[in-house]
Amino acid sequence: MILRHNVPIQAVKTEQEVQSIKQLEDILNNQDSQAKLIGANGEQIDIPESLYQVLRHVVQAMASGQAVSLVPHSYEMTTQQAAEFLNVSRPYIVKLLEQGEIPYIKVGSHRRVCFEDLVRYKEQRDVKRSQLLKQLIEMS
Repeated sequence: MILRHNVPIQAVKTEQEVQSIKQLEDILNNQDSQAKLIGANGEQIDIPESLYQVLRHVVQAMASGQAVSLVPHSYEMTTQQAAEFLNVSRPYIVKLLEQGEIPYIKVGSHRRVCFEDLVRYKEQRDVKRSQLLKQLIEMS
């Protein structure tokens, strides 16, 4: 699951926050009935399963000290953001875009990459890497 947002969620700063997040992680991992959100006024609402799973992933990441961010699939990224997401250089991303490996649009003179297209490219790249690794293992 990929969770991103324009602005990264700040790192946990106090020991009390760390303990609260770890406690929440335990509760979310051991939940065997419908989770509910209870508002300050006592109003309760069931948390949908899809949202519950996202919350679990976010809390697990934060409990292990990872930064978390959220990005909608339709979000358009700059070439720098796309490069950071794929952990490659910006010139390499530009090369991929110009070769047609990843679709993009131009806004003025700037290229924008749809996050969904970037995720699709990453998944395809990861499958190709796995296949090549498998072939190398078979050859040796």
